[in-house]
Amino acid sequence: MSDTLWWQHGTIYQIYPRSFQDSNGDGIGDLEGIRQRLPYLTWLGVDAVWISPFYPSPMADFGYDVADYCDVDPIFGTLEDFDRLSTDIHAAGMKLVLDFVPNHTSNRHPWFQESRISRDSAKRDWYIWRDPAPDGGPPNNWISNFGGSAWQFDEATGQYYYHAFLKEQPDLNWRNPEVRWAMHDALRFWLDRGVDGFRVDVIWHLIKDQELRDNPINPAYEPHQRELNRLLEVHSCDQPEVHEVIAEMRAVLEEYDDRVLIGEIYLPIERLMAYYGSDLKGAHLPFNFQLLQSAWDARHIDSLIQEYETALPEGGWPNWVLGNHDQARIADRLGPDQARVAAMLLLTLRGTPTLYYGDEIGMVQVPIPPERVQDPWEKNEPGLGFNRDPARTPMQWDDSDRVGFSNAEPWLPVDHREPTRNVAAQKQDRSSLLCLYKQLLELRRQRKALSVGRYRPVTAEGDILAFRREHEGESILIVLNLGSAAHRLMLDEGTRGRVVLSCLGRKAGEEISGALEISANEGLIVDLTN
Repeated sequence: MSDTLWWQHGTIYQIYPRSFQDSNGDGIGDLEGIRQRLPYLTWLGVDAVWISPFYPSPMADFGYDVADYCDVDPIFGTLEDFDRLSTDIHAAGMKLVLDFVPNHTSNRHPWFQESRISRDSAKRDWYIWRDPAPDGGPPNNWISNFGGSAWQFDEATGQYYYHAFLKEQPDLNWRNPEVRWAMHDALRFWLDRGVDGFRVDVIWHLIKDQELRDNPINPAYEPHQRELNRLLEVHSCDQPEVHEVIAEMRAVLEEYDDRVLIGEIYLPIERLMAYYGSDLKGAHLPFNFQLLQSAWDARHIDSLIQEYETALPEGGWPNWVLGNHDQARIADRLGPDQARVAAMLLLTLRGTPTLYYGDEIGMVQVPIPPERVQDPWEKNEPGLGFNRDPARTPMQWDDSDRVGFSNAEPWLPVDHREPTRNVAAQKQDRSSLLCLYKQLLELRRQRKALSVGRYRPVTAEGDILAFRREHEGESILIVLNLGSAAHRLMLDEGTRGRVVLSCLGRKAGEEISGALEISANEGLIVDLTN
């Protein structure tokens, strides 16, 4: 793959560190636990490990409230533990990507502590402080992503500070050059330790409207939706000036060789494309969440793939995401049969795929008793279905009481409803979802058409989604049945091939020509190469 960069032909595996492996018996996963499980990731065949935040934090939002950007929280270990993990990841031939949370800090970060001392503090302008409205209320109508006003009144100085998320997460003022320089230094701290890139949290939030104007009312709002949906976020995020900020971050990474900048961006395609930046100097990979948000409908997905491919700027590299720490598990959203089809889709589309830990064994949403709820979003807006805990439960390594995750009570409940929903059982079963993921990852490494080849749509009807991947004489057909009934796909006259892989166990090597019969919930990879 010497003609492409690692983040183009590789696959990224996201680890939520609290939930991957506990090494010290406190019921919470840690960096040493991840290091101990590296042989599994090597066996699976992923190319890069992305670790969600492990920085010092009061854990109001489980690490997304950072109190120090240049250290490790004792819950997760030490900088020495990080260095050992980084060394072993690279020795195993993988890359290391960190979560970077630049939009806000913890309210216990020394910067904010200094900022709130007085209106004349040297760091007052590092955050967004404003006087009350004439009626004494918040400066504008902006709503927190976790519900309620996005403004918190501070008695000591008589002003409000802005927080797009929890009140414990005050937003930084990225219009202040000193903030940018300080955050660039934090990036360099980790780049100097060998980190290969960053996934930047809520990157589209970094710049707010200069005048802090009210957001307009959303005429399509319905009462069952999250409170944030009451308004259209016209002024509180996705501002034109954010692209200068991202270009500066990118420039920091380009001081080092072969690094990647990934942006978390929940925006429609036409607005997402701007985050590649002018002359492709923005994020290398603005995260594409279409498959997370789309109805599981073949015609709709076929359309959105083609729309995305068409919208990409010249030279822009695509990427796809099917699961993460903020969304319901794939196997819950789609069911166990379609989870297999989804794996084939994710790992055969053109672009960089991101896998979320546990999806490869079909982990599902784990019921969380009210007394064990951890997620602050659920605590702020209870009963509306926003609890993210069920998708963050411990990795299921075996069928023991604590699923091989810890020798203590885990921080979130584990799942015992299905005895084979674990790594140990599925490694022994060649027909398992885990072994399907491993086969797909091996195919991506073996066949350039699947990792870096062109995407060619194939006309299909009903529940069938079909496309080709082509590269230097290789031609591979992917046919996916997103429905629960058998279908037939008519191939072009003269088209012949052999089955490479079926998610239902159809025999490899079977010859294909003419009419292709696709079973319910079946996905096929067919080699058309002459």
